[in-house]
This record gives sequence, structure tokens and C-alpha cells, in this order.
Amino acid sequence: MSETHASTEDQSEPGLYEIRIKGHLDDWWSDWFDGLTITLEEDGNTLLTGPVVDQAALHGLLKKVRDLGMPLLSINFVKPGQTKTQEDIL
Repeated sequence: MSETHASTEDQSEPGLYEIRIKGHLDDWWSDWFDGLTITLEEDGNTLLTGPVVDQAALHGLLKKVRDLGMPLLSINFVKPGQTKTQEDIL
């Protein structure tokens, strides 16, 4: 039988996520996306950024993206102290 090891990261802390979708959203969508910050990118995409308490909450956010009918481009977990820009990804 194989052993399963738990992660050493603190599971009680919310993770910071970046969710990139194709198309622009208005700022008022922030409430619908549980207070995530909405950044409109010059390439026509929208970046949603903010803490997500757990995987269930992340899946809930992804369902909302699906319900909007906007293509999901990427999901990134941002480690504490790490910031990403689109230039870092390219």
C-alpha cells in the first residue's frame, strides 16, 4: 500500500489566484466574482485576481466564468511574495 503525504503548506490560508478570461468585464462584476479584482488588459482579456479560500470556492468561480460563456484562458496560483505579469508568462 502506498502512503499519502499531506502538503506542508498551511491549508487554512486562502490562496491567491489569477484567472484570465477572453473579453472585457465591467468593474461591477467584481461583487459577482466574490470581490476579486478585475483588471482589463490591453489585449482585450480580463484578469480576475484575489484570494480564494479553498478548491470548492475556486470551482464555484470557474462555474461563473462558464455561465458567462466567456472563454477561460488560464488559471494561475500565485505563491506568497510572487507576482505575475503577462510579460512573465510570455
